[in-house]
Amino acid sequence: MSDPSRAPDPEHTFTTLYEAVYGDLVRFVQRRTHAPCAEDVVADALMVVWRRLDEVPEAPEDARAWIFGITRNILLNEQRGERRGRALRVRLADTATGSLADPEAEGVVSRVDLTRAWLLLSAVHQEALTLAVFEGLRAPQAAAVLGISPVAFRLRVSRARRALRLHLHHQPQAVGLCADAPERSLRS
Repeated sequence: MSDPSRAPDPEHTFTTLYEAVYGDLVRFVQRRTHAPCAEDVVADALMVVWRRLDEVPEAPEDARAWIFGITRNILLNEQRGERRGRALRVRLADTATGSLADPEAEGVVSRVDLTRAWLLLSAVHQEALTLAVFEGLRAPQAAAVLGISPVAFRLRVSRARRALRLHLHHQPQAVGLCADAPERSLRS
């Protein structure tokens, strides 16, 4: 028997919210982004809901709107990250220059190599380099953006640069690029 004066069970509250909004959230995200990552975005949103469960509005309609707002913010963050990554890839590709007999061909090769190396970096390393190089943030500022210490950010940037150099010097022959797996194999 349950005692009506007791606070609601968090797990039951979350499960109820999950069952009420999951399908609608997936469709909401699918209409706004690539379908394969829709469930990831919704999972991230539900993780936030779980962490902030005590902030969920009591009225079901308000709770639904609140969850959609969280999902929208996560989706916007994902999209900003993708745009920054694309812009940095273009910028990195544009800065690559060649010095061989055919400078145009060498430039193309360098850009392709740099783009491949960039795509092999983990999302964490791409984000660190984006903040440091493209956004021009100093370590304390970039660390604040990521919620880590400046020392941890400097270490992350250092590792990202090292990984990028390794990827530039060890270009894969395979066409299918995976953002995480090759980098792990290069760590020592």
